[in-house]
Amino acid sequence: MLQPASFSHPRANREVLLGHARVAYALQRVRRRSIGFVVDADGLSVRAPSWVTLSAIDEALKEKSGWILRKLGDAQLRQQKREDARIEWKNGAVFPFLGEPLRIVLDAEHRFAGRGGALLDSALPGEPRELHIALPHAADASKVRDAVQAWLLRQARAHFVARLDHFAPQLGVRWTRLRLSSAQTRWGSARSDGSICLNWRLLHFRPSVIDYVVVHELSHLRVMDHSPRFWDTVGSVMPEYKALRRSLKEQATPSWE
Repeated sequence: MLQPASFSHPRANREVLLGHARVAYALQRVRRRSIGFVVDADGLSVRAPSWVTLSAIDEALKEKSGWILRKLGDAQLRQQKREDARIEWKNGAVFPFLGEPLRIVLDAEHRFAGRGGALLDSALPGEPRELHIALPHAADASKVRDAVQAWLLRQARAHFVARLDHFAPQLGVRWTRLRLSSAQTRWGSARSDGSICLNWRLLHFRPSVIDYVVVHELSHLRVMDHSPRFWDTVGSVMPEYKALRRSLKEQATPSWE
């Protein structure tokens, strides 16, 4: 027999049965007029006014059960994909860089030019490119991870600045400052003063997907909401943005925890 599905938020303080699924959710009492639902990587969060009874909240959840269970299932699948993509931080490990596999090569003798790491072609035809890191083969996984991350951060800043400078004139905007983020669920943001925040983990994606995020955030310097006018602005320089947006949502990126 199939086991009933179960979803649990790490800060769950309530539980409800939705169909055949047991859902433990995080309930927060707030000053608002109606019940709000959010499904993210942690699970289901519910925000409700203090005057709404617990039974009324559970009834509202049951009315939305189809949507909630679909979103929970999608979030669980994305998390599983991230776990499957987890990187073993050691010599020979492979991770995606600009949409292509990149192999880690630990080189204690630092037989390469550059600081910290160097991107080189493989000596074997058809093999992934190599990221040479100045560490011994016996280095702790945390040291390998930190060295690779430091290299990626440098690559991210250079790549993002080049793409911001490329697209800003096309959109008729001016960006003023770039900040790198490591958020788990947000790829970028923009402020009206021209400052842009981009997630360095975007370097796992192919360049066209990164370009979509860059254009998305630059477009916010013209339109700060997600109205039809905003999407028209994005589409004016990137007509294929919908397909790229889907790729951003569907592709699993490695877990760095």
